[in-house]
Amino acid sequence: MGESNLSHNGLPLVADKAKGTSRMPFTTLNNESFQALFDYASIGILITNSQGEIQMANKFICQQFGYSEEELHGLKIEALIPSRYKERHIKHREKFSGDPHSRPMGLGMELSGMKKDGAEFPVEVSLGHYSIGNEHYSMAFINDITQRKETEKAIKQLNAHLEEKVKEGSQSLALTVEQLSAKIVETQQKDTELQRVNTFLNNIWNHAGAIIIVCDKNGYIQFLNPAAETTLGYKAEEMVNKHTLALIHAPDELNNKANEIAERLDRKINTDFEVLATLTELNQGNGIEWHYVRKDSSTFYVSVEITPLKDTHNTITGYLSIAIDISEKKIAEAELRAALEKEKELNELKSRFVSMASHEFRTPLSAVLSSAYLLSRYKAVEEQTQRDKHIQRIVSSVSSLTEILNDFLSVGKIEEGNIHPQYSNYDIKKHMENAVQEVQHLLIKGQHISYHHTGDEMIYTDASMMRHIVINLLSNAIKFSPENSLIELTTDNHDHVLILSVKDNGIGIPKEDQENLFKRFFRSSNVTNIQGTGLGLHIVNKYAELLNGKINCESEIGKGTRFTITFNNKKANNENNPDH
Repeated sequence: MGESNLSHNGLPLVADKAKGTSRMPFTTLNNESFQALFDYASIGILITNSQGEIQMANKFICQQFGYSEEELHGLKIEALIPSRYKERHIKHREKFSGDPHSRPMGLGMELSGMKKDGAEFPVEVSLGHYSIGNEHYSMAFINDITQRKETEKAIKQLNAHLEEKVKEGSQSLALTVEQLSAKIVETQQKDTELQRVNTFLNNIWNHAGAIIIVCDKNGYIQFLNPAAETTLGYKAEEMVNKHTLALIHAPDELNNKANEIAERLDRKINTDFEVLATLTELNQGNGIEWHYVRKDSSTFYVSVEITPLKDTHNTITGYLSIAIDISEKKIAEAELRAALEKEKELNELKSRFVSMASHEFRTPLSAVLSSAYLLSRYKAVEEQTQRDKHIQRIVSSVSSLTEILNDFLSVGKIEEGNIHPQYSNYDIKKHMENAVQEVQHLLIKGQHISYHHTGDEMIYTDASMMRHIVINLLSNAIKFSPENSLIELTTDNHDHVLILSVKDNGIGIPKEDQENLFKRFFRSSNVTNIQGTGLGLHIVNKYAELLNGKINCESEIGKGTRFTITFNNKKANNENNPDH
């Protein structure tokens, strides 16, 4: 199948075209290691041609899918995929054949395989590719993530066959010679097949997208494939016989897993390769997600399979580690979780709106209805005063409804990130005086608003947001203050720092409620009988943050409340007004 030939000891050699020499595929990796990698890997391996026809499959994948090697050979890869995915997979396969490259398959998706009997099971797949002559091949590592099965039937059958042959020692010499000749032919065929398998494994080793590392029984790295060197940033000579597999594992994860195992086994577990070896011993070393650490200290997510390599006496001689990079899958999962959380918050906002609206809209709507009815009763000219009174009630109620709706629209835009300051030159004194006039109709008997300004009168800010902040703070001060009380509004602008303060002499805010004042829908425990949505201060706080401001609240029950917002207008000038 390839350009390899056999050396004097039977190991596959690959031509090095650049130097005109031959090299061994795994430095000193012998045929037994090649055979162990192919026969004992606890992960499915298959290879297809450019038409999607299966050319080779290892024993593990045959057991996974319930096919024999003969049945799989020449079978379309879509036969191993549930029918509902076949049409889409054909398009993906054709696209991959047009632009082949090593990669994990199905990021952000759940992949499924289908056994011969129609049963489905979840899989993880990593793709690679290589070419022999003019033919292009694709290879896949297919990992059954629900169970691991051991298969050794072929070897047992061979041993039984050989034992049976020994018992036939009484047969004639001619028959023995004939059988020996048949064995020689069979051995020659197996040698040819072994060479083909070695070429196949060599291509897997050099072109697979998965990180493949072979360790000795103490965990010291013996071999690593090109994908491992590229992904981890280490050269083979930096790692072989110098470091254990623990080098590329995040220390905190090894430590946590060591503590977990130690507690279960009631013995100390060292936070090095012993953690990985113990997990393998407990049959828990496969399918675990770890963080691998590159040479530059950056990390990435992998799904790891660690399989012990054993000799003929069932003694562990080393370990085979195969890791698939699942970083992009993790990112996709995180983005999905964030989107779901955002959707949950929006649904909660909608639910709270429906609940609050049913309560808060009732009062102003009832006032509109009753006033409209009473207006129809006042028909005489001399009853104009009563008509004006009810018209004002209707105007006030409609204004209240409008404010509630505006608050919800503002919260929605803030949560969606669709509100941005529109900076312009702003006469602070003029706009504050206008705001005071705007809330005059809300004042109750004997209430009065005083305004005082010091410093520069011109600033650079968003006029609409500033108006909303001031109107909301003044409205709250009026709402929560008694008759005949003073509300103080002050502004001070020096050195591009604006300090805005609104002080009332109202009912005050309980200390235990003050830390939650700026949360959506929060209302202080002592204002449940006063109409409100619990959104005003939340919006004020968000607008203040957008204008480089920080809000502070000082309050005492029965003595009033002061809200102070400090705006850093120098930062706003530098970021939004290049002429300053």
